[in-house]
Amino acid sequence: MNAAAASLAIAWPSTDALWIMATGAVIAAACAVLGAFLVLRQMSMMGDAISHSVLPGLAAAFLVTQSYSIGPLLLGAVIAGLLTALLTQTLHRFARVPADASMGVVFTSLFALGVVLITQVKGVHFDKQCVFEGALELAPLYTVQWGSLQLPRALAVGLIVLGVNTVALVLLWKEFKLSAFDPALATTMGFPAGVMHYLLMTLVAVTAVASFEAVGSILVVAMLITPAATAHLLVDRLGPMVLLSAAIGAASSVLGYALAVHFDTNVAGMMAVAAGGLYGVAVLFSPRYGLLSTMLHNARLALRVIRDDLLGMLYRLEELGAERRLASRDARTAIGGGLLAWWGLASLQRNELVSRAGETLELTPAGRDAARQLVRAHRLWENYLVQFLGLPLDHVHEPAHRVEHYLDSGLQQSLRQKLDDANVDPHGREIPE
Repeated sequence: MNAAAASLAIAWPSTDALWIMATGAVIAAACAVLGAFLVLRQMSMMGDAISHSVLPGLAAAFLVTQSYSIGPLLLGAVIAGLLTALLTQTLHRFARVPADASMGVVFTSLFALGVVLITQVKGVHFDKQCVFEGALELAPLYTVQWGSLQLPRALAVGLIVLGVNTVALVLLWKEFKLSAFDPALATTMGFPAGVMHYLLMTLVAVTAVASFEAVGSILVVAMLITPAATAHLLVDRLGPMVLLSAAIGAASSVLGYALAVHFDTNVAGMMAVAAGGLYGVAVLFSPRYGLLSTMLHNARLALRVIRDDLLGMLYRLEELGAERRLASRDARTAIGGGLLAWWGLASLQRNELVSRAGETLELTPAGRDAARQLVRAHRLWENYLVQFLGLPLDHVHEPAHRVEHYLDSGLQQSLRQKLDDANVDPHGREIPE
């Protein structure tokens, strides 16, 4: 971090620090609301491609106009972004190039052309470090008048872009939503999916250019995709996903600035790192899709299956009138042994579904009722497989053993009404009431 940037970052939370965080939050939110649609359309890398390929558009606009004003530069960037999307689609559709390969060829070629233009062609004077890495630390030094306020220029531009993106999404919500999930259906219903695609690419290109001064072309893709990918792990509806994406992007800016001050490093880069860290937390702890949540769900399901198998085994022994009762060690071994078997048996005893008489196990009245429902589901499903699917008798036990855990009383009653004979199973055993 250079001396000027470091001087801005020392005082926490100074006015300059608040401006830097606000600028990062607005830029991140403007990127994230569009990123939600890129993630849903499985076009995450298109944001990366456009954020890189607008560089030759900026350089070409300067060569033509000899001006650094925002209008020509923005027009050149938008044209370059649309050209990226068009060339990618053309190579994929007509040249039969895989989508990822066509995207890689187009954006790397255009980005390389942009690097050549800004480094070798006489007259083009872009700050390469600013274009690549951004200069968010310096945002409070360059201000514009916004009503009665003196705002950082990058913040003002970010607010405008966030407003444009928000208005576009609100006005065309149905069209964006339908074309994101089913482009063919959108076109059939009169919403041109192709037009919506290129409108989205235009908004992405405009947002990428607006983000250059703050986070640079290399890091803007993190703000486009990472907050949206994080929100995708946390919610299942598009509206909350868009709002949560913006909130996560804003949170990344605050957290990233604090970390950048602590470690004395590039602010924009640390904001992207913070966004990645929040994504990692979501990957681990998302209530529905997180790794730990999935592991916990699988453990609960495995425990439930173990418990059901123990109940069913003890019930069938009672049905056979076996004089010898099953010992707890034998019962655990019969269902595979290990920690889960021990845990499942302990759970049944704790819930008073199984009692222990010395070393042997017996069903309690409550346990017998639960086991009876389980065996009933098993035998009804065996009947269904034979009567409606024509499976031979030696092929029905294993499928029924898997399904019995999920057939509640309502489904059992429905099966009973469909079956010709719901009193005995295909093997001649009585189906419990």
